[in-house]
Amino acid sequence: MRFSAVAAALLPVGVAFAQTTHVVKVGGSGALTYTPNQLTGVANGDVVQFQFLDKNHTVTQSTFAAPCSNITDATGTVTGVDSGFQFVDPAATSFPVWQITVNNASTPLWFYCRQAKHCQAGMVFAVNPTAEKTFDAFKTNAAASTSVNGSPAPAAGGAPASSGTSSSGAPAVSGSAGAAPAAGSSASGSTPSPSASGTSGTAGANGAGSLQITSGAALLSLAGLSLGLLL
Repeated sequence: MRFSAVAAALLPVGVAFAQTTHVVKVGGSGALTYTPNQLTGVANGDVVQFQFLDKNHTVTQSTFAAPCSNITDATGTVTGVDSGFQFVDPAATSFPVWQITVNNASTPLWFYCRQAKHCQAGMVFAVNPTAEKTFDAFKTNAAASTSVNGSPAPAAGGAPASSGTSSSGAPAVSGSAGAAPAAGSSASGSTPSPSASGTSGTAGANGAGSLQITSGAALLSLAGLSLGLLL
């Protein structure tokens, strides 16, 4: 009887540790890639951890139809999430880390690097693409994009077009971002790297604002510390 009570009390802890962490390398050896460039079979509660290895990249949310544009609402406000530019000094020995937790695995998630035209060069990433919306089709759409630095793609007549809409639906993912650039580094672009004090943001539809992130300082070299404290 006592054993049953203890087992029941420990069950939530066991469930919490059942999540899988999927590691994605951002850049590395000068390549404009995410490795792997797509994840399939990601389940609810799984973590996708991005490790920035070189240069100055982002992991920025987009949509299948507009792979190289920030997700915005009708007013032009960005509603998709963004790691911010993560500069890595060539002599760095520790690296920025940013991660998300998937809460609704049935919703595909689309990401790209908004540095210059890295997206058009193939620096795109997907979580749980579908048979109807494949990663290859997403990458092809990206190659044809005219967006630069995440700006909305021009609509007919030259007016910028919104790349997405927001909604108040249940979040598909939540997570924490720890991304502390190497000492003396600087970031370019309109969205800053997450601050050490921590900020949070939410986004909308298309899996888009189904993302919630919180930022704080954390380096890849310290990643084992958190795990050690949990075990």
